[in-house]
Amino acid sequence: MPILTPEQKAREMIDDLLDAAGWSVQSRDQANLSASRGVAVAEFPLETGFADYMLFVDKRPIGVIEAKSLGSTLSGVETQTVKYSDGLSHPLRANAWCSPLPFLYQSTGVETFFTDERDPNPRSRRVFAFHRPETLVQWAQSGAARQTSPALRVGERSQSYGEQAPTLRARLRHMPPLNTEGLWKAQIEAVRHLERSLARDRPRSLVQMATGSGKTYMAVTTIYRLIKYAKARRVLFMVDRTNLGRQAHNEFNQYVTPDDGRKFTELYNVQHLQSNALDRVSKVCITTVQRLYSMLRGEQDFDAALEDRPLGKMMDVLGDQVRQVAYSDYLPIEYFDFIFIDECHRSIYNVWRQVLEYFDAYLIGLTATPSKQTLGFFNGNLVMEYPRERAVADGVNVDGWVYRIRTQITEHGSRVEAGEWVGKRDRKTRAERWEQLGEDLDYEAAQLDRDVVAPDQIRTVIRTFRDRLFTDIFPDREEVPKTLIFAKDDNHAEEIVRIVREEFGKGNDFCQKITYKTTGKTPEDLIAEFRNSYFPRIAVSVDMIATGTDVKPIEILLFMRRVQSAPYFEQMVGRGTRVITETDLQGVTPDARRKTHFVIVDAVGVVEHPKIEVGTMDRKRSVAFDRLLEKVAFRMADEDDLSSLAVRLSRLESELTDDERQAITQASGGKTPRAMAHVLLDALDPDQARARARALAGDRPPTAKQIEAARGELVEEAIAPFDDPDLRDLLINVKRRTEQTLDVVSQDRVIEAGYSAEDTQRARQMVESFRAFLEQNRDEIAALQILFNQPYARGRLTFEQIKELAQRIQQPPHAWTTEALWRAYAQLERDKVRGVGARRVLTDLVSLVRHAVQLDDELVPYPDRVRQRYEDWLAAQEAEGRTFTAEQRWWLDQIAQAIGVNLGVRAEDFGYGELFNRGGWHAARELFGEGFPQLLEELNERLTV
Repeated sequence: MPILTPEQKAREMIDDLLDAAGWSVQSRDQANLSASRGVAVAEFPLETGFADYMLFVDKRPIGVIEAKSLGSTLSGVETQTVKYSDGLSHPLRANAWCSPLPFLYQSTGVETFFTDERDPNPRSRRVFAFHRPETLVQWAQSGAARQTSPALRVGERSQSYGEQAPTLRARLRHMPPLNTEGLWKAQIEAVRHLERSLARDRPRSLVQMATGSGKTYMAVTTIYRLIKYAKARRVLFMVDRTNLGRQAHNEFNQYVTPDDGRKFTELYNVQHLQSNALDRVSKVCITTVQRLYSMLRGEQDFDAALEDRPLGKMMDVLGDQVRQVAYSDYLPIEYFDFIFIDECHRSIYNVWRQVLEYFDAYLIGLTATPSKQTLGFFNGNLVMEYPRERAVADGVNVDGWVYRIRTQITEHGSRVEAGEWVGKRDRKTRAERWEQLGEDLDYEAAQLDRDVVAPDQIRTVIRTFRDRLFTDIFPDREEVPKTLIFAKDDNHAEEIVRIVREEFGKGNDFCQKITYKTTGKTPEDLIAEFRNSYFPRIAVSVDMIATGTDVKPIEILLFMRRVQSAPYFEQMVGRGTRVITETDLQGVTPDARRKTHFVIVDAVGVVEHPKIEVGTMDRKRSVAFDRLLEKVAFRMADEDDLSSLAVRLSRLESELTDDERQAITQASGGKTPRAMAHVLLDALDPDQARARARALAGDRPPTAKQIEAARGELVEEAIAPFDDPDLRDLLINVKRRTEQTLDVVSQDRVIEAGYSAEDTQRARQMVESFRAFLEQNRDEIAALQILFNQPYARGRLTFEQIKELAQRIQQPPHAWTTEALWRAYAQLERDKVRGVGARRVLTDLVSLVRHAVQLDDELVPYPDRVRQRYEDWLAAQEAEGRTFTAEQRWWLDQIAQAIGVNLGVRAEDFGYGELFNRGGWHAARELFGEGFPQLLEELNERLTV
């Protein structure tokens, strides 16, 4: 067999590529243009030389290929190809699809580049193979139709924007303005930046947006515009696993187009691939890279189980060898115009790289945590950067706080002495046997739940979590917030589920395991229940809900496993950051008011692990808000202070009334709290400092000194509004009134949860100030006159009087609430305070006042006081020989309950609610007789405190 020269070898490979793409390769002397729709004639003569290949479709010239030997570089031969494109003889020129010929290729058989000369600023791009003949005809006809469309009349405006442009790249330069209705600020910015990148013909673009900030919605918005205005034929939306494909499909189903008003799927078909069969009319195709690879290989089917888990977790099954692909006539390279890659494992950019690069398509990456591999794959073209800090400042995410639980075994492992009996469990079958140790067994913390399972270690963590949940973590709740526990593996998850159920004293529905080994219900059904239903309250997962899965009601993330990867940990944290409406949250957690933050309960030191790059944006939570403002005003604030101030200002924005927002905006010179937060964050952004320095430096690159000076200017501008003491006072007073203090134990607190010294001092100051306020106003406020034992003739305490007192204490400069005062007493007098986790009612203020002036030794919720007095009254009645029927007891119970909440019951109160439903005043009077009014008065007097 003769040895081929590099040029001959290249020609042979080019012939094979052409044949695979549907072209009939012919020599000039044996040419038959009727042999196939697409014909490539070698060594074709032109007026400007010989074209290595002339491409004909339907017997008409359409393009040119310049072939070079293996190893040749191709950018230097582009001008030669252009020369050939305009070298047709007159008869051929008249018959050509376009003249000059628009479609130009340069190829060595290993490398192939393509240029569409109709593009604005035509630029060659690498392609995996040649385009099919019918595709080139469609492009040529499309361009010709648009170029010959009727001209506009004088003064007439086109509503088609770039739709008449001949090529996709030309149309991308003329996209209409974005309809911003329903979009968050970050989504608007992302769509615009992405479209700007596409208009500049950047082949790869990366969008980084924090988890929960609406990446998928932003992508659907962009895809809609690309299909409608850029006339994209098809878009591929690639996901990490099937579950996320379903979520994406739902996003398309629910998307209401801003201009048309119909759903996306009412206008365009969207296919979520469940098999290897393509729906050719679908505009959007959703799939995983592993199924796509299977289709490129020509496989008829693909095991759906290989799509169920995150790609990174499947590499041990699928292998880490680089995937090589060959041309597929079922999926030609031009099948998709755009490929959106949603938060896929980093292996997609190396092991699976060729699957993506196979298509002649723009590649758009969507991620919350870009790795170095990801940035490299997208050529560093990061078109949008929207980290969690920004999302928190915008109110798009909620901030996360860390609550640390440490146990001896978790930290240091343990020793089991020789002679003790230990169990041995089979990892696969979970069958157990028991044996007596012949020697001491020492194990380290790292071996926990891998090599050694210590049930009491798991139990201690869960028990501590249970005991601290309603006193420290969410003290204003009675319902367990939606909690996601991260386990090390399926066996570990199994142990946790059973212990959680035992320690909380709940049934199977309370805590569910959601892993890939779950049977009975599908993981997707369990996730849907966790998201939308009251049960389960706690879900235990390994990695199924760790990334991508959207469960907005989650308020607690309990880590019982360590994570080595910073991006992966950030994605796990993202399960808690998502915002949710009050109505939707209360639909699954009835006693929740709103989602203001989430809590990371760290039982393994995952946050403090040196490889983990995470932290709350509020880095100085122990520093009081007024102290932060003071440090800023006196120029003593560092970067952490400014970051903490930014997140607190942003959080404050969502809690303001319209009047408060207007007052702050006026006092600050036109900025809302969130706007001030943005300016502070910009001042901390190194890119902003460099940009300012470049502007000051002129034509020369800025020096380090100039950059530092620019940073100082930005900081000074950002903190300037806080020089005004009136603004500071206004912010402090509003903040004090609306803020609910949460006790998050610092990471160096061991097992026992305690308040910081600063928090304790703040509580003491609040209590002392409250007592002073009561003394100063005992003769001015009606409720205080009565509670300080003024003559009874002045009247019994009324609900309206307590309401007036509550309004007075909420006014600046105090800004107290019953919740804040109760928490302060609980911090200082834990043994004397009851009902810390109970929902506060207005009448609890009576208990607070009586406790503050030492009329009551214990601080007990007012309804509880009334209930005890009611029970004492019933006992006294019984001792006197007076009994009540079951029906009478129902009425008495309802009256006592109403007194506890409203300080009394009047005749008119029988006109609504349960009392009204049972017949109202007349039914009660008939049941108790003529003495009922005197009985009601007796209850009002004896039960009120």
